[in-house]
Amino acid sequence: MAPPARYCVPGSAGSGHCGRGAGEGRPGAVRSLGPPGAGPGRTAPWQRRPLSPCPLGERLCSTEEATAGSGTYTRHGFIFSSLAGCLEKRSEDSGLPVVSVVRDAESQLLPDVGAVVTCKVCSINSRFAKVHILYVGSTPLKSTFRGTIRREDIRATEKDKVEVYKSFRPGDIVLAKVISLGDAQSNYLLSTAENELGVVVARSEAGVQMVPISWCEMQCPRTHTKDFRKVARVQPQFLQT
Repeated sequence: MAPPARYCVPGSAGSGHCGRGAGEGRPGAVRSLGPPGAGPGRTAPWQRRPLSPCPLGERLCSTEEATAGSGTYTRHGFIFSSLAGCLEKRSEDSGLPVVSVVRDAESQLLPDVGAVVTCKVCSINSRFAKVHILYVGSTPLKSTFRGTIRREDIRATEKDKVEVYKSFRPGDIVLAKVISLGDAQSNYLLSTAENELGVVVARSEAGVQMVPISWCEMQCPRTHTKDFRKVARVQPQFLQT
C-alpha cells in the first residue's frame, strides 16, 4: 500500500504550504486528488500556492473518485471536509482510494462544550461577568476567546440569591466549564456551578494575592480584609495552571 498523500484543507493553521488551483474557491469547484498531469486544468496538491483561510465544509471531490473517511462527510454525490486540517489520500488495494481530513498538530485548540477552561474576568455587572479564556485544561491558547458567566450559572443552589459582584471581580482568575458555544455577542457561555469551579486567584486592593478561607470568602494576608468570592476547590491537575 502506497503511503498516504497529504495537503492542507483551507481553514487549518499552518496551511501556508498549499493553495487554490485554477477555479477553486468558487461554488461547485472540485479539488484534484490525482497525480501531476492527471488531466487538463488539474493542479497537483503539492504544487499549490499559499492561501488564506476559508470556511469549513470544503468540497473535496466526487464520491466516484474516492471514498469518504474520517473528518469528511458526503452530500449530493460529493465529499466535503467536516473540520479544518490536512487532507489525506490513502490508496486501497481494491476499490476507490479513501480520503480523510486530520487535524494539524499546530492548529489552534478550541474550547468545546464540557471542557474546563481557565479565564480572566474583564468586567462585571448585575447580570453576568465577561471573561477572556486563556487555557483549555492545562493547554494555553494561542489567542484568547471571549466568554460570559451568567448570574444563574455561578452557583448550583440558591441561584436567585447570587450576586455577581460577590462572586467575581475584574482581574480574578477563574476555573469554569463551557456549557454552550453561545452567539456572536456572548461567545462561549461558561458555568462555575460546581465545587471545583470558581475563583482560584484573586488580589486584594493592596495588590496581594488573597487566601481562600471558605467557599464564599477570601482574605488578604497583609491587611486581613475579607472579600466575597465564589471560591473554587482546585483539583491537583489545575494547580500548576
